Amino acid sequence: MDHQYGQQNTPLEGGSERSGEPPSRGGNSIPDPEVTPRAKRRTFTAKYKLRIVEAAKCCKTPGEIGSLLRKEGLYSSHLASWRKLYERGALKELSDIKRGRKKDPTRESRLALEKLERENQRLRKKLWQAEKVIEVQKKLTVTLEALRREEEQE
Repeated sequence: MDHQYGQQNTPLEGGSERSGEPPSRGGNSIPDPEVTPRAKRRTFTAKYKLRIVEAAKCCKTPGEIGSLLRKEGLYSSHLASWRKLYERGALKELSDIKRGRKKDPTRESRLALEKLERENQRLRKKLWQAEKVIEVQKKLTVTLEALRREEEQE
């Protein structure tokens, strides 16, 4: 209670002294429809890490590394972990290696082989059908020839 004026010094209903929110009227406020995007973790390429570590190695005067980190928007922990990778030689190795699933060197030849096998199977079936048709035609020709001879004899 504010003793000088005889009133309580409390925020209005629904609002907050620190939040800067306007006080709500009646308790039913409409929620903000804007969806805040989820923060995405930054990723750095091996070439970038290598460039930063080498730039940090070139820094001679006090405060130069801090200036570099501020300019690039990095933390000292980034530089510390990248230096460890650099000392192990991992940054130079990573610069040429792509991340993710490795390409199967036999995949293309395997797919081509499977395609050729399917085509071979299809053609074998077609050949079998053609042979059966020819066999039936031969039998029909023989039968018709026999019928024709029979008619000629009569």
